[in-house]
Amino acid sequence: MKIKFYKYQGSGNDFILIDNREKMANEITMQDIKKMCDRHFGIGADGLMLLNTKEGFDFEMVYFNSDGKEGSMCGNGGRCIVQFASEMGIKKNEYVFSATDGTHTAEINLNKHISLKMNDVNGVDYSLDHFVLDTGSPHYVKFASNIEDINVVSEGRKIRNNREFEKKGINVNFVETLDEDHIFVRTYERGVEDETLSCGTGVTASALMAAHNDNGFNHVDVKTKGGNLSVEYDKISDSEFKNIWLSGPATFVFSGEYEIKEQ
Repeated sequence: MKIKFYKYQGSGNDFILIDNREKMANEITMQDIKKMCDRHFGIGADGLMLLNTKEGFDFEMVYFNSDGKEGSMCGNGGRCIVQFASEMGIKKNEYVFSATDGTHTAEINLNKHISLKMNDVNGVDYSLDHFVLDTGSPHYVKFASNIEDINVVSEGRKIRNNREFEKKGINVNFVETLDEDHIFVRTYERGVEDETLSCGTGVTASALMAAHNDNGFNHVDVKTKGGNLSVEYDKISDSEFKNIWLSGPATFVFSGEYEIKEQ
């Protein structure tokens, strides 16, 4: 069986997208997804997404990590699938779509940047040297200096696999403050089990912890290894954040056909 696929990237976080509104990819297996995402023997990607129909929504986003398992919310993936939906003929000023963590709203602005509304955050676990919070996916946020010199894979893997987080896994973000409202973020992602060039939910979590206004509106510009993003939000308290928007480009890379061989 041959499947038409499209490759997109959002600040270097890359994804395989399939238009599944006709349910052509319903039989795709975890092993198929793992092979397609393989960078040596497949198409290569950090994850795969299906664009499905769902009553009451413009579309449904179904996201799989590169290990083939269905994943939690992916911020850069959410922005990429909105751009994909537009290019597949779903033309809107504002999109409302369903994802694993609920309903999301998104817009495409005049610069062709995608702004994605993330879910409110109503809890943060504070520790001496890190924060843990959920922005659609669970994140460990640690501020440090000179993060370019950190071995993110080695250090991130230790945290992700320690006794506290091993069972469910966690994404690990190392964050450097560049100035009052500008940070640099590097992320080790569970499911990929490697550093990715960018992580949308990780960027969001890091930006929330980098608030420059103790209450009210915040805008944080974020540098990642794959490009620049921005996060805007209202800080209600140290543990409560609302009106969270993740913004940045989402770009088509290439398309093709992939043959899925019968097992």
